[in-house]
Amino acid sequence: MIFMLHHLERTDMADTRKTATLTLDGKTYDLPIHSPTVGPDVVDIRKLYAQAGVFTYDPGFTSTAACDSAITFIDGEEGVLLHRGYPIGQLAADSHYLEVCYLLLYGELPSAEQLELFETTVTKHTMIHEQMHNFFRGFRRDAHPMATMVGVVGAMSAFYHDSTDINDTWQREVASFRLIAKMPTIAAMAYKYSIGQPFVYPRNDLDYASNFLNMCFSVPAEDYVVDPILARAMDRIFTLHADHEQNASTSTVRLASSSGANPFACIAAGIACLWGPAHGGANQACLEMLNEIGTVDRIPEFIARAKDKDDPFRLMGFGHRVYKNFDPRATVMKQSADEVLELLGIHNNPILQVAKELEREALEDPYFAEKKLFPNVDFYSGIILEAMGFPTSMFTPIFALSRTVGWISQWKEQLSDPDLKIGRPRQLYTGATARDYVEVEDR
Repeated sequence: MIFMLHHLERTDMADTRKTATLTLDGKTYDLPIHSPTVGPDVVDIRKLYAQAGVFTYDPGFTSTAACDSAITFIDGEEGVLLHRGYPIGQLAADSHYLEVCYLLLYGELPSAEQLELFETTVTKHTMIHEQMHNFFRGFRRDAHPMATMVGVVGAMSAFYHDSTDINDTWQREVASFRLIAKMPTIAAMAYKYSIGQPFVYPRNDLDYASNFLNMCFSVPAEDYVVDPILARAMDRIFTLHADHEQNASTSTVRLASSSGANPFACIAAGIACLWGPAHGGANQACLEMLNEIGTVDRIPEFIARAKDKDDPFRLMGFGHRVYKNFDPRATVMKQSADEVLELLGIHNNPILQVAKELEREALEDPYFAEKKLFPNVDFYSGIILEAMGFPTSMFTPIFALSRTVGWISQWKEQLSDPDLKIGRPRQLYTGATARDYVEVEDR
């Protein structure tokens, strides 16, 4: 078993040269300000409680930096997404998923020799422990694939206990490769199990995306040849979802990791968080909305509902928690949707027609422009996956498979942080004050 071991120097925050002054009850406190390489300055409040006896209040952590990271940068106002400094549009157009994996993990694009070794190492470790097949069969046939993935990935620590010591640099590297290599196999097996078909073993002669499609759609009764256009579209979906800074699931992985949990438990926690419809389930919700609209002539009705403050209906696939401009991933995803539907001969797909017309009308409507509700990456990804033959229940597992490398990169970066502490958010307590217990007969 050959693994590459790289040592990246951690990039510390720039020297503090500015301070912010907080005045509280007549006393002033100087808070350090850190300047990142790109992005807004950050006020350091780590010593605020010790000095002033107060906490900050930030539900949803919308204005709080919980870590420093050199992996991904997002400028939501300008619609910018960079992985290690490289724009996502360039990576999606000119690179491929495993090369992006290398970039996220090690900080630089690989040489041809490094990339070949990396791809070979991943390819040679896509099989899972044979006893794990029995673990799959313990689930009900109608179990959601995400439920299966949460359980199976969490159980990997029972099958691969030789790579759970987070203090061993080599074991961290082994666990990283195992998760990246085996996640497509686990996702495909979860899908096959849910539809009652036999598991398909991975093939070392196929690339990462083609291998996943083969494990999902081939059957023993006949040959299956992966179309390169579909494989490329699948690879782009993987690439566009590889990492997205400190989102909910990534923050979950980091929080679990801060306790010293093993890597498989941390990634399982990330999968569980991603399962939420407000996070990884957004593309499924978008497709369901397009199906609900049904035909182009009904679009004005739904746009009017989206504008009605008294109507709970929302346009799914529009807007983003971070992006206040066009989602840079959506442009590439739209191109892939056109290519896939053209290949499959789906020229008059009613859902695609609804999607395109809805996008056009929404972009021309001042209401959506003012609120900066632009199409995001989920708007077209669901259409692509459905055209490929995936049920909506597989949309989020594919997202989890794609995001695994981002979670691992963030996990490894956090473990190398000399200032690492167990996560412990504070609260604004609004419950009862201290009171004495009353015996039951006296209540």
